[in-house]
Amino acid sequence: MTSQTAHQGNTPSSDQIRRAPKVLLHDHLDGGLRPGTVVDLARTTGYSLLPEIDPDKLGLWFREAADSGSLERYLETFSHTVAVMQTRDALVRVARECAEDLAEDGVVYAEVRYAPEQHLEGGLSLEEVVEAVNEGFREGERTALENGHRIRVGVLLTAMRHAARSLEIAELANSYRDSGVVGFDIAGAEAGYPPTRHLDAFEYLKRENNHFTIHAGEAFGLPSIWQALQWCGADRLGHGVRIIDDIQVREDGTVELGRLASYVRDKRIPLELCPSSNLQTGAAPSYAEHPIGLLRRLHFRVTVNTDNRLMSHTSMSREFEQLVEAFGYTLDDMQWFSVNAMKSAFIPFDERLAMINDVIKPGYAALKSEWLFQQTASTRGFPTSEG
Repeated sequence: MTSQTAHQGNTPSSDQIRRAPKVLLHDHLDGGLRPGTVVDLARTTGYSLLPEIDPDKLGLWFREAADSGSLERYLETFSHTVAVMQTRDALVRVARECAEDLAEDGVVYAEVRYAPEQHLEGGLSLEEVVEAVNEGFREGERTALENGHRIRVGVLLTAMRHAARSLEIAELANSYRDSGVVGFDIAGAEAGYPPTRHLDAFEYLKRENNHFTIHAGEAFGLPSIWQALQWCGADRLGHGVRIIDDIQVREDGTVELGRLASYVRDKRIPLELCPSSNLQTGAAPSYAEHPIGLLRRLHFRVTVNTDNRLMSHTSMSREFEQLVEAFGYTLDDMQWFSVNAMKSAFIPFDERLAMINDVIKPGYAALKSEWLFQQTASTRGFPTSEG
């Protein structure tokens, strides 16, 4: 077997990428609805402000609005999805479909985040919101299994960084930590709303031995990352792509890491990178120029994520397809990203280890062996039509 043959056998096809066991750590529930579901829920709840009522046209509108370069128009997309997620039935449905869609795409473990404080306009309490979403995810897991797919979904409860409910949401996350909620997050505009505004929430979670990630280093730079880690004690960085600002690549190709970048790499702090979303927000001009290439080469704890599947018109498979095309990544690279993500998940160590050893590694081994059987089948010397 030549190295060229091995490489060809290890380069994943689109079908293999879809079937590969993938792990997702950064996905927003209100950013991943099916367009048809948005239309149905708007009709059911009486919401009349959708820009389109045809699902295909609405899906296109979401993508174009997210690509517009206008922050106001991008944020408008979420005003529509959140508006139709104000009832118990709507939350159950959206969560169920989220689990089904991720499982269909080959995701075996996902942590999906949402802000309970954004779903109270219909009269639900914070607890009722959490319980509805949890119910939907459990239904989705069962439906996925019936359809031949296995997935486990954990929840991250998010507090909005411009609001003042972070401690309350942190306490909510802690109270449901044995009922499907695996951690806490803050999200929203970074500039002007530093994570240190929410120190009481993070100190509380640390005292409770609980997990949290922080949106940092996406639109804002190194100070946001530094505060998230050194002041707040984040376990992971939501995005964290701007760590590239602390890495110098010289003309001769050598690389020098600054103090913060070195700390992030040395401490194996997970980066929840979202390539398609980062392109939309201007963090990189193209997939080929996305910092993920350099960060992977330097062996940072890099993970691949979707962020908002509806707005970015993406999935985990599509993210990997783009990276395979841009960087020539193989199934070995996909496995590396997936194992990184599973190591970084907020579930117990023994369960993470079982997922890696019993699900992820066997899944990639099976995919990597497929070329051998195809090669064998094509060279067995069966009689041709002339024979």
